[in-house]
Amino acid sequence: MLFGHHHHGHAHGDHDHEDHDHGDHDHGDHEHHHDHGHGHHHGHDAPPASRARVALRFAVAGAILLGGILAACAVMVEAGQAIVVTRFGDPVAVLTRPGLAWMLPAPIEGTTAVDLRLRTTSTGMQDVGTRDGLRVLVQAYVAWQVPEDPAAIRQFLRAVRNDPDEAARQLRSLVGAALQVTASSFDLADLVNTDPARQRIGAFEARLQAQIAGRVAETYGVAIRQVGIERFGLPEGTLAATVARMRAEREIVAAQVTTEGLRAAAAIRSDAERDSRVALATARTQAAGIEAASQTEAAAIRARAYQGDPQLYMLIRSLDTLAAIVGPNTRVVLRTDAAPFRALIEGPPAGGPAATAPPIPEPPPK
Repeated sequence: MLFGHHHHGHAHGDHDHEDHDHGDHDHGDHEHHHDHGHGHHHGHDAPPASRARVALRFAVAGAILLGGILAACAVMVEAGQAIVVTRFGDPVAVLTRPGLAWMLPAPIEGTTAVDLRLRTTSTGMQDVGTRDGLRVLVQAYVAWQVPEDPAAIRQFLRAVRNDPDEAARQLRSLVGAALQVTASSFDLADLVNTDPARQRIGAFEARLQAQIAGRVAETYGVAIRQVGIERFGLPEGTLAATVARMRAEREIVAAQVTTEGLRAAAAIRSDAERDSRVALATARTQAAGIEAASQTEAAAIRARAYQGDPQLYMLIRSLDTLAAIVGPNTRVVLRTDAAPFRALIEGPPAGGPAATAPPIPEPPPK
């Protein structure tokens, strides 16, 4: 019984061992076939649509990447503007021609835009002294801009860090100081005057621009296009002095005009008196000539009249003599039988030749 039991257990153990080995073998074979089938499916059985989608995704990504690179390298220069290209903060190029330009992408290179348009800056009212010791209030304006010169643009960036407001502030200060120097070379009458011919505003503006243009260009890289005077004002003391000066000038001008008028009147009066004397002398000469001619003609007429009718002639001459002697208030007491009053009583003789009567003397000429 003991031997049979032992044989049964041994047989059972052998059976278990063989079954276990067989199971291990079958499991290994199964895993091997499974792995082999999976690898074959992914390596050889992917559809063409999947491969096309992958290629399209790579193409789109490449195009986006290329567009981003181009956008980072492109810079647009607008009209009235300059672009300063900096490489690690150091300016390497200045672009002033409008259009598209290229550069290295950030952070290797960057850009700074500089405004090149014309600007104006006013100084406000400045109290300055003139050469003749008077005070005057002057307000000036300055038209300026950054020129299209790379060196000037770089100087502008260094001086004011591309800040136009800061440049305008420093320009106002500089022009205010230049106004003081320029005004000391001019009298007040050169700036404020009722006579336009005596004003020298243009010379004042030109000298002011000459004083600041070179210094501004050298210090700030800015070009001064125009300098002008906006307003003039006079403090109270200067106003009183100016009014007094203008009054004195007007009085001097009035005195000069009066003197010139008197001189012209004297010259006209002298010329008139001279012309009057010449005309009077000429008239007298002409009158004397006419009178002499008339007397000569009258004598000839009397001679002819006497020869034609001596008695009538004697009567007319006697009446002419009376008219010449006797006036409205004349009282004459004479003999009526004496010539020439005898004609008043006797009348013309009845007859007889008149040649026998003595001639009556002619009255003196009037």
